[in-house]
Amino acid sequence: MAKEKTQYTCTDCGGITPKWLGKCPSCNAWNTLLETAVDSSGPTKNRYAGMAALAPASEVAILSDIEAQDVARTPTGQEELDRVLGGGMVQGGVVLIGGDPGIGKSTLILQAMDGLQRSGMSTLYVTGEESAAQVALRSRRLGLDHSQVQVLAETQLEKILATVDKLQPAVVVMDSIQTVYSDQLTSAPGSVAQVRECASHLTRMAKSTGTAVVLVGHVTKEGALAGPRVLEHMVDTVLYFEGDTHSTYRLVRAIKNRFGAVNEIGVFAMTEKGLKGVSNPSAIFLSQHAEPVPGSCVLVTLEGTRPLLVEIQALVDSGGPSPRRLSVGLDRDRLAMLLAVLHRHAGVACMDQDVFVNAVGGVRISEPAADLAVMLSIQSSLRGKPLPQGFIAFGEVGLAGEVRPAPRGQERLKEAAKLGFTVAIIPKANAPKKPIPGMTVHAVERVDEAIGLVRELG
Repeated sequence: MAKEKTQYTCTDCGGITPKWLGKCPSCNAWNTLLETAVDSSGPTKNRYAGMAALAPASEVAILSDIEAQDVARTPTGQEELDRVLGGGMVQGGVVLIGGDPGIGKSTLILQAMDGLQRSGMSTLYVTGEESAAQVALRSRRLGLDHSQVQVLAETQLEKILATVDKLQPAVVVMDSIQTVYSDQLTSAPGSVAQVRECASHLTRMAKSTGTAVVLVGHVTKEGALAGPRVLEHMVDTVLYFEGDTHSTYRLVRAIKNRFGAVNEIGVFAMTEKGLKGVSNPSAIFLSQHAEPVPGSCVLVTLEGTRPLLVEIQALVDSGGPSPRRLSVGLDRDRLAMLLAVLHRHAGVACMDQDVFVNAVGGVRISEPAADLAVMLSIQSSLRGKPLPQGFIAFGEVGLAGEVRPAPRGQERLKEAAKLGFTVAIIPKANAPKKPIPGMTVHAVERVDEAIGLVRELG
C-alpha cells in the first residue's frame, strides 16, 4: 500500500512546507508546523465547482467618484451585542466570536438569532457540536419556547452550502467552525487546512449572496482563537467572549470590526433565562463601601466609545528583602515604572514594601490613562488615609513626572458627574472650559501636584 503523502502547515500563518522545520520559513514562528495529509484526490481546479463566485468583474472606478453609502444594520434584540457590533448585523458581514468553553457563546448567539427571527429575518442555526434536540432543550431553558429559528445538525461543508442555497436565510450561524469539514480535503476537521478552506467558502458565500454569517470559534489554552491566524483576517468582525465561569458577568469585546469601533465592549449578566445586557456596567466595577477606605481610587477609563468607572485598589504592606509587585487587570511592568516615578518625583518610597494592585470586577485595563489613579491609590494605602468621598482621577504619567492628557476627557467627567462623583483630579490639558455642575475639578501638570492636592483634600 502506497504511503500517504504529507505536508507541514504553519498554524500561525498557514504557510506550507514539504518537510518539518523548527521555524516556519514564512513567519519565522517556532514549533508551529503541523503535519497534514496532502490532498491526492486529483487536480484542484474543480475545488470551487458549484461554489458561488465573489462577483463579476467590474470596471475600474476613481475613488472620489464612488458614492459612499451607509451600511444598513439590523438590531439583534441584544442591546449590548448590538453596541459591540456597531449597531447590529450587516448584510453580507462575517462575524467570528470566540471564548472559553461554557462561557455562554452558544447561549448568546441563540438569543440573538431568536431576536432576529422575531424581527422578520429568516435565520439558520447550524450546529456541529450538539444535536438539534440539545439546541431545542437550551431554547426551552432560555424561555424561547415558540422560537421559529431553523436548526440544522450538520458538519459537511457541501451539505451546509446546499441547504443555505435552498433556504436563502438572511443570517447563518456556524457553531463551530472547527467542526466543519470539506470533502475536497483529506485532513481531519479542525485542522489548519480544513478551518481555512471552510471559512473561505463561507465568507465567499456571504459576500456573494448577502447572507450574514456568524462563526463560533474555539480558543486555545492561552485564550487565542484556535486555527490559523488568517481566519481572523478573512472575517469582518472578531469578538472575544471574556469572563470567569464562576462569575455571573461576561464581557464581549470587539478586537476587529470593519463596520464599527474596535475595543468596544458589551457587558452581560448570566441568569436562569440566559444572558441579559447590563445597562450600567460601572456599577459592576465599583465596590460598595459604606465609608471611604485607604487604597481605593475610582478611575474613569474608556472601553471603545463607552466611559467606564472602575475601582482601582492598592495594598501596600511591609515586605522582605525582595518586595513583591503584583497587579491584576493592569500591566505589571507599568506598575514597576509608576513606583519609580512616584519615588523620584513625589518622594513616596515603596522600595521595601510589597505592592498589590487590582482592578475590581475582573476588567482588564490597558490604556495609560489609569496611571494617575494607580499612583493615588498606592499613596493612599501607604499613608493609611482614604481619598475623599466621591473622588475620581485619570491621566497618563510620564517618566519625567508630568501628567499627560487622556483622550475624550470631557466625556469621562460627564459620566462621573452623572453617577454622583463630586471631586476629580485630572491633567491640566483635560480641564473643562465650562464648569461641570456638581463637580469640583482640580487640574494638575505634575505628579507631585496631584499628591499634594490629595493630602490637602484628605
